[in-house]
Amino acid sequence: MTQEFKDRVRFHDDLQAMEVNFYGFHFPDSRSVNAAYDCIEDCIAQSGHKHWFFLVNLHGLQVDQSAWPAYAKRGKALNLAHSMGTVRFDASEETAARISAAAQTENFDPNLFNNREDAIERIRKLPSRRSEGAENTPNHSADALSDRISFDPSTGIMEADLSHLTLYHGRDANDLYDQIRDKIAQSGQDKWYFLINYEDCKIEPGAWVQFAHRGKTLNKAHSLGTVRFAPGSETEDEIRQRATSQEFRPNIRNTREEALERIAEMKASEHA
Repeated sequence: MTQEFKDRVRFHDDLQAMEVNFYGFHFPDSRSVNAAYDCIEDCIAQSGHKHWFFLVNLHGLQVDQSAWPAYAKRGKALNLAHSMGTVRFDASEETAARISAAAQTENFDPNLFNNREDAIERIRKLPSRRSEGAENTPNHSADALSDRISFDPSTGIMEADLSHLTLYHGRDANDLYDQIRDKIAQSGQDKWYFLINYEDCKIEPGAWVQFAHRGKTLNKAHSLGTVRFAPGSETEDEIRQRATSQEFRPNIRNTREEALERIAEMKASEHA
């Protein structure tokens, strides 16, 4: 899926546009949706720019009913994180109707066109935000985020307390992961078990893309195993959805005690 879908993503520097070609593509389930959007997120991360206009070819796209919620959710998160304006073309009647209905409910312009030429002409009329240069205003101080991160050398556990924390956008996610990265570097130990408290943690759609990207990178570099506990329903659902496409165990537990038991199991299996 990854290479197949990567070939469908192109960047047009003259337009400041990312083109995604869904031509004849079929999403049978949420797993396939998440894998495709994981790929798009990775392509943007490697592009050298955070913001692009999105040019989307919907010709022959099939999204099964069971896959549509994931398709809509991941698309919304991607748009909020990286789109300066999204223009779609050549959608089927069913897909166009679904997008139009979502646009009315969530108050956005569906920008649906019959052909690619008209879609590109629309993009040329949209204002670029790249020249603004400024990130979103941070909602949390470095000290406040740093205080949420602790280490226990006796158990090898790094604990991140995200309880009652709201991340509103990518800047908030980056600020959080910058603090975790820096404190790991200062700890004198490169690898830790990660224990994450998600009690009443809220991650807004505009923060999810960067939150997931930075989390995946941090886990690959520094985690011996990650266990999460007390997530809210929306956060838990998002973690589980992304786990299916990225092939990692979400390791979600209800309580801190259960999460610690899971870490103990991980340690035992390493020495078995």
